[in-house]
This record gives sequence, structure tokens and C-alpha cells, in this order.
Amino acid sequence: MNNQKTFKGLRLAALGLVAVAAFTAGCSDVSTELKTPVYKTKLTAEEIRNSAFKPEFPKQYASYERNDETTVMTEYKGSVPFNKNDNVNPLPEGYRHAQPYLKNLWLGYPFMYEYREARGHTYAIQDFLHIDRINRYAEKGGLPATCWNCKTPKMMEWVKENGDGFWAKDVNEFRDKIDMKDHTIGCATCHDPQTMELRITSVPLTDYLVSQGKDPKKLPRNEMRALVCGQCHVEYYFNGPTMGVNKKPVFPWAEGFDPADMYRYYDKHGDLQVKGFEGKFADWTHPASKTPMLKAQHPEYETWINGTHGAAGVTCADCHMSYTRSDDKKKISSHWWTSPMKDPEMRACRQCHSDKTPDYLKSRVLFTQKRTFDLLLAAQEVSVKAHEAVRLANEYQGAKAAGYDDLMIQAREMVRKGQFFWDYVSAENSVGFHNPAKALDTLAQSQQFSQKAIDLAMEATQYGIGKDLTGDIKTIVPPILKMNRKLQQDPEFMKTHKWFQYLPVLPKADQVWDGQKRLVSAKQ
Repeated sequence: MNNQKTFKGLRLAALGLVAVAAFTAGCSDVSTELKTPVYKTKLTAEEIRNSAFKPEFPKQYASYERNDETTVMTEYKGSVPFNKNDNVNPLPEGYRHAQPYLKNLWLGYPFMYEYREARGHTYAIQDFLHIDRINRYAEKGGLPATCWNCKTPKMMEWVKENGDGFWAKDVNEFRDKIDMKDHTIGCATCHDPQTMELRITSVPLTDYLVSQGKDPKKLPRNEMRALVCGQCHVEYYFNGPTMGVNKKPVFPWAEGFDPADMYRYYDKHGDLQVKGFEGKFADWTHPASKTPMLKAQHPEYETWINGTHGAAGVTCADCHMSYTRSDDKKKISSHWWTSPMKDPEMRACRQCHSDKTPDYLKSRVLFTQKRTFDLLLAAQEVSVKAHEAVRLANEYQGAKAAGYDDLMIQAREMVRKGQFFWDYVSAENSVGFHNPAKALDTLAQSQQFSQKAIDLAMEATQYGIGKDLTGDIKTIVPPILKMNRKLQQDPEFMKTHKWFQYLPVLPKADQVWDGQKRLVSAKQ
């Protein structure tokens, strides 16, 4: 009987080992490999050309070239470069899931001219040089060279050559000093060319890590699998001349990664002299409401970091560069940086959620995205109404409240805060999925701030503007569907929307630049 018990115990132990082995094998594509591959390439330490990496890593490079794809859409996103405010025209010009008030909210800022869905990383330079936010009707683009920061690893050379003087140079100075395909975001952005170890090439990220007492060269590999993406998929701003190196990019993370943390940061790191906003930072002043504004960029990293996946240690690379098998069955990380939703089998998600079907997983993503997008549109409309309320209150000629000036400062503060909280989610590219709780909470707060702005403007005018704010905001302030630099040169066009009266009519000018091609000589 003792022998039987012993045999039974051994059998159970053996079955347990088999189960553990099977479980480990099933999850081998999820966990970080214990031993990172060691490479010694034939490349120089200064190599940045993408094509130079192809002979060394043909399988990875083949997947990288899939970033050239420009036709596949998910429900809310895709690589088709549609105008993000255009929900009237069909693809590729517009898309049904667009936000019609973007040009209104960014009035007076270069984003009002053009804001499109991004194509793949391989088009970063090409699309950058053709976007209307850079002034192509003059020799100078009107934006700092800082704008190149997340477009090319060529940045390392330019900063080394020019030092901190680089950032404040005009963006167009470097327009024709780069190969649009070979120098776009690619291998050298994230890898040491000789060892292929992950590396940080971003100056502002390096600055932040050092400020936190971290050595960018000695970080855990799993942390690096998020940070190499966090070099660019982040919120940032350009330093003012009195706050440090002029136009140098800075990540506003000193107080945390949430919108409230960044908002507090911006309240302490600017050089505004506007009454009520002294010492605060602003990207521009909205011409209709006269409010100093903040423009959020694309805070994917900050949104992800304390969400469900970020808190669990699941990195950007786990989902957007999932392991795949090449023809010879070798396991490699896909370098097609794209949404897992483009894969009908949802393999990136099923690395961990293997007990769920692709259809179920897709439905859960869409469940979050629909609720986020619906709330995003609602917050957007309240923000527009807040601008209009303050605009009307600015120009109100009737009896005003005793504390009118202070109430108007408070109203503009709420306009600024409401739009920044909306923009934090709007500019983030997961439509809420990277952190559903944060996205919905941020949009709820955005509406509260914007509504408070309306209430304060009403109080300041003793509710005299109430009749002008009654009704559908789309009728009161129609969405601006079209606006670009050429149209702003047309006085007749500038009469087509009541908010355009606060913008100057631009002087007539011929286009000087078409990509890297000069259409008009510098002398002319």
C-alpha cells in the first residue's frame, strides 16, 4: 500500500511538471526572453541609414517595410491620412469618426491649417515636409528646428554639430539636408548600430531620466521596450527663452504623468505676462476668447504607464511589435509598428489572453473606444461653447458684475484647463484603450471645467449673454471644415465664419517649397 502511495505521488508530481512545462511553453512569447541576443554587426557606431541595416537583419527589415502600408483602417484609426476634422467627405479626405471642431479649437495656432491621421513611421519626414503647419509660402517655415526632433535619427548629428543653438533655428534650414526615406524613423532611432542594444536617442527623454537619477544606458530591458517608443509618443513643449535653452523640447513630467500633474507643471514653467496668467506657459493665445492655451501632443506613454497593461509591465513592444515566426520558423519581433486590431486573429492580444476568441477581444476594444469617442465629441462641443461664452463676455457692452475682471480671468482659466484635458485624450492615439479609466475620467473633468467657464462668463455679464448661447452649439458656432494658409490669403473666404474676424488676412504669396523642392528661388 505504501508503494502504491509512493507511485501515485510520483505520478502526480510528474504530471505537475508536465503541466508547468506546457504552461511555460504556452507563455514563452509573452515574457521577456531570459537571454537577450548578442549582436556584432559590420555597421559603424554613427550609422543612421535604414537601408544599411537591411543586409544584417533582412527578416526584421521586411516587417519594417510594412509600415509603408497606407490603406488599412480599424474602426476608429488607420494609416489613411484623412483630415481629422472632416466627417463629411469619404476616405481618404475625411472619415466618419472625425472631430469637426478641431480647427475651431486650434484657431490661431498652426494646427488649424492641417491635422491628418498619421501614416506609418516610414512617411514621417515626407508627411512632415508637406504639412501646411510649416509655412511653405516663405523662405522660413516659421517653426523652430525642434520640430524635427521626432522625425529622424539625423537629430543626433545636428545637435552635435550645432549644440543647443540648434533648437531655435528655423525648421526650413534642414529641409533639404536629409533623405526622406533613409533617414526617417527607423532602426537607428531605437538600436545601437553595432550591438543592436536598445538605446535612447532623444535629448528630452535623456534629460528627464537624468533628472530622476537614472542612467539611460543602464535601464532594465523591459523598461526600455516602452521607453524607446516613449521617446516620441509623449506630451512635450518647447522651452521659452527665459526658462532655459530656447525652443529645446522638454517633457513636463516633473509632477507626474496625468493631465492634472502636467497642468500644474505648466502653471510654473512659463514666462507669460498676461494678467492672471503671470509665469505660466502657453503655446498660443486663442484669438476668439483671448485665452492663453496649451496644445497637447500625443501622450501615449503617459496614458499607458498607469493603465491596466502599463501597471502590469506589459510594454508598447509586447502589443505593437509582437513576436512572429519567419519562414524558417525563427521567432522575431515584428517591426511593423501598428495596431493589433489590424490582425484578424488578434495574435498580439492572445499572447496573454489565449482563452479568448479574436472576436471577443476585438469587441472589448471597440466597447472602450466607442464610449471614449462619444464622450470626446461631447467634451469638444462644451469646449467650443466655453470659448464662445468668453468671447461674448469679452465684448459685452451691458451691465457687468462687480467682479467682472476677476471672473473673466477665472473663466479663461477654465477654458484653458477644459481644452487641455480634452486634448490630452484627443491627441492620444488609442481612443481610450491604453487606459480606459483615465480617458473617461479626464473627459468628464474636461466637461466640468468648460461648463464652469460658461457659468463664470454668464455671471460676469449678469447673464446678459445667455440668449446668445441658447440652442445647438453647431448652429451658434458652426464647425470650421476648411482652413489653410492659402485660404487665409483670401479676404472673401475670411468672411465666411464669425471667428475668422480675429485672424489677420495673410498677404498674397506663391508657394516656395514643395517637399524638398524649391519652387521659388531664395533671391526671388
